[in-house]
Amino acid sequence: MRFMFVGDSMTIGRAGDYTWRYRMWQHLNATFGGPFSIVGPRSALYDAAADAPTSHAYADPAFPEEARRHLAGWGEGWQHMAPCIGPAVRDGRADVLLVSLGLIDLGFYTGAEDTAANARRFVAAAREARPAVRMVLLPVIPNVRAEQDAAFAAEVARFNELLAKAVADLTTAASPVLLAARPEAYEIHRDTYDGTHPNASGEHRLAGEFAAALHQAWGMGGPYRRTQDL
Repeated sequence: MRFMFVGDSMTIGRAGDYTWRYRMWQHLNATFGGPFSIVGPRSALYDAAADAPTSHAYADPAFPEEARRHLAGWGEGWQHMAPCIGPAVRDGRADVLLVSLGLIDLGFYTGAEDTAANARRFVAAAREARPAVRMVLLPVIPNVRAEQDAAFAAEVARFNELLAKAVADLTTAASPVLLAARPEAYEIHRDTYDGTHPNASGEHRLAGEFAAALHQAWGMGGPYRRTQDL
């Protein structure tokens, strides 16, 4: 089974982070019960000093190079990933996509309707490359701008509604699409370092939502057990 992590700055992480990808890799190691691999065309973290994805300074240097693979980018959203996902899925032969996108789109690029349209383009391109690919999509999670800006919060809520509708419309028996739960316990003043990007506890909460979706819907892995390496 080949998993691919797809996302924006919350998924790529910055130099010195563990990342929720690392937490998910730990979880799969402990619970998957069979061979799996992590695939994707990228492996670096974002380096703030260079303003580029050039760092390989993960918080755990023992995080294996082959498990660091992903398709995530600082400042990249659904509109950026929709053209990239087909080649990435085809080259990596991905079976399961774990996707966290949307906040950067709504914040800088597109409104709720256009962002949802780009999510649909993404699903179509992934399936064109690999017709049986499975996908778990995370809605836009709590963030400081939504807390402070009522209009933006309404746009986030609207997009999350449209994303849920897209999942309902697009899921098929051959290529199921799941909507992961919005993490109710996620608290931006505890689980992020700046109101948006997850710190160690936030990484666990994000990984836990993906783990729950995989386990409950498809019997992959098991319940998420938070490790102590914070």
